[in-house]
Amino acid sequence: MVRERQQTKVMEAIQDYELPSGQGLNQETSLKRASDTRWGSHYGTLVSLVNMFSSVIEVLEMIVDDGVSLDQRGEADILLNLLQSFDFVSSLFLMKEILRITNVLSHALQKKDLDIVSVMALVKACKQQLQAMRDNGWDAWLDKVSSFCGKHDIDIPDMNDIFVARGRSRRRVEKLTNLHHYRVDLFIDVIDKQLQELNNRFNETSTELLLCVACLSPDDSFSAFDIEKLVRLAKFYPKDFSDMKLTLLEDELKNYIFDMRLHNEFSTLKGINNLAQKLVETKRDRQYPLVYLLVKLALILPVATASVERAFSVMKIVKNPHRNRMGDQWLNDSLVVYIEKDVYDSISNDVVIRRFQNMRTRRGQL
Repeated sequence: MVRERQQTKVMEAIQDYELPSGQGLNQETSLKRASDTRWGSHYGTLVSLVNMFSSVIEVLEMIVDDGVSLDQRGEADILLNLLQSFDFVSSLFLMKEILRITNVLSHALQKKDLDIVSVMALVKACKQQLQAMRDNGWDAWLDKVSSFCGKHDIDIPDMNDIFVARGRSRRRVEKLTNLHHYRVDLFIDVIDKQLQELNNRFNETSTELLLCVACLSPDDSFSAFDIEKLVRLAKFYPKDFSDMKLTLLEDELKNYIFDMRLHNEFSTLKGINNLAQKLVETKRDRQYPLVYLLVKLALILPVATASVERAFSVMKIVKNPHRNRMGDQWLNDSLVVYIEKDVYDSISNDVVIRRFQNMRTRRGQL
């Protein structure tokens, strides 16, 4: 129903010359479903809700009048009242703006071929944008919210009046103005929490550690290589690198980088994992044992948790209440197949059948 209402509105706007028409413009759309693990999808959900707000309201009004049951009509009425409130619209636009700022960083952190240096630059950019929004973005944000409310006939409170929370008694409540509530308790407080989370996740120590790890990358003929930062990286692991080993590591790194840039087989590598494989293939892991130890430590460093998060989400799908007695080996095999869909989609059914048929002698031919 929402999709049909939105399509009707788009056609009317095109006929009234309010929207341009052309190839690829004004395509059919619907509310985007929010994912459990990818914050980028939440941004898409908020954007689609803003664009289709009037259609959503009309459909809810239709359900209130013509719902199939009393519970459905009651739920639609509650949603209708919530959506047509200044509180909801202000929260909607605030989260939409914050997720817009962090959207690029969110997608970058979920890539398997993670570029640490680029991600650190994105983290810094996100912090600066959020701080700028906190310091100077209040007026622009309030104008957007007020304009949206005026367009959809939503009451805009007087910022100098006393704020009253929905459904709460005015007694025994600290008297604060609407301006204080929306600017301090909502706008500034939410941005501060986001900044604090970014600072906790990417503090000075972890940022330095990640930048040091990036110096091991073989991309662009080891363009990010830096001996001082790699020695600094080794100092983060005092149990593996004593003072004597640190001195040996510095000398080993000088020979290592000269050797790497001398051979073309290393100049085309991408990523630390490919570097580790090539070092083992060419037996240079024995020639440069301390450098190889650094590479191994970098590989086991939990830089991104997106893949782990997806694995746990998949586990809830594979091992549900109907299959709660599944053994560990079966669960592990099922998870691998489900998570690595791209790999297994390239394997034909005939290959699987032949593999199963050849495992042992069977009475019938599949």
